Amino acid sequence: MMQLSDIPATSLDKFIEDHLLPDEDFHTQVNEAIHIICSFLKERCFRRAPHPVRVSKVVKGGSSGKGTTLRGRSDADLVVFLTNLKSFQEQLQRRGEFIKEIRRQLEACQREETFEVKFEVQKQQWENPRALSFVLRSPRLREWVEFDVLPAYDALGQLTKGYRPDPKVYVQLIQECESLGREGEFSPCFTELQRAFLKERPTKLKSLIRLVKHWYQMCKEKLGKPLPPQYALELLTVYAWEQGSMETRFSTAQGFQTVLELVLKHQHLCIYWTEYYNFENPIIGQYLRRQLAKPRPVILDPADPTGNVGGGDPYSWQRLAQEARAWLSYPCFKKWDRSPVGSWDVSIAFSHSSLPTRACSPTISSKRQQERLRQKRGTPVFTLFPVPGGRVVVQFIVNNNKNSSKYHLLGVN
Repeated sequence: MMQLSDIPATSLDKFIEDHLLPDEDFHTQVNEAIHIICSFLKERCFRRAPHPVRVSKVVKGGSSGKGTTLRGRSDADLVVFLTNLKSFQEQLQRRGEFIKEIRRQLEACQREETFEVKFEVQKQQWENPRALSFVLRSPRLREWVEFDVLPAYDALGQLTKGYRPDPKVYVQLIQECESLGREGEFSPCFTELQRAFLKERPTKLKSLIRLVKHWYQMCKEKLGKPLPPQYALELLTVYAWEQGSMETRFSTAQGFQTVLELVLKHQHLCIYWTEYYNFENPIIGQYLRRQLAKPRPVILDPADPTGNVGGGDPYSWQRLAQEARAWLSYPCFKKWDRSPVGSWDVSIAFSHSSLPTRACSPTISSKRQQERLRQKRGTPVFTLFPVPGGRVVVQFIVNNNKNSSKYHLLGVN
């Protein structure tokens, strides 16, 4: 396979199609393996448990659930929602016992040869692990499929299309996370929202996400740890597209360059979405203001306000930025005449990623585009209020003929 760094900008789409998109046969095989494990978890796993255990649902997460799987990377996250868990705290305290039971039943299946599969359960390194990791092999599969199974509290219940959680769910999450000192610990509980956030995106955006993930994996192999979480790069890609394009057809090279340029500007990033939570509830609003006042970069999980996937070790972003700077001189960012492909016009002065942000961004240069956005989204009404850290949140309500929407931006005093 030709190295990504040597691919001309005009050939990036073909590179993705030829080397990164999973082929249909591979996709079918991985789904078959997932079906085997899901059936096991729902129907057999807890039948002989000392106390009755009921599985309310098993949700496929990770890249398999979001539709951004890379070819050749056969892994799956399965979140097992248990009715026995009544709170986030109880999930933290009891997940170890459920993981132990799942492991015991998997090993029993292996001994009894109940399945036409072979499990290789990895040893647990911690007393109270977050997930059970194992690999599965079937005669019908060409290779191993890696699994992470995570027991979780069913905070959301049954979801429908367009579902938005009751603010009480996030109030409970915030209060328990702060009490336990475990912010971001319970993101598996919101797997369905994380999946929905990405799954319905345009096909080409998901292809761009695959390209960024491939680049990230190359950086990981070269640099090792520490690096920012891959999920942060996925969200950064969505943000770049929302702020700079919003088109279903776009230049992959420009999108890729925009993401790498945002990595270079990591010290200024403050990104969040209000698709599933917002400032209206006073407890959630106050918590969000504290989150947004944290040192940059801040990239909040759109499904879990306690998860700042951009936080952590600043050195990890510095290392990735050094690699991004080197990459920007490579052929994949050059036109046929060796001139740069350029990038999307993405402002980070206002760092909230929502569709109407672009309507009031001073970086939009096209008057025609401004007028189109104004007609589509209506005229915004602005309100400013301060947050800790010398910043101000700009609240604006957009009214048009159909409805009104409220959005928030983070600016700097």
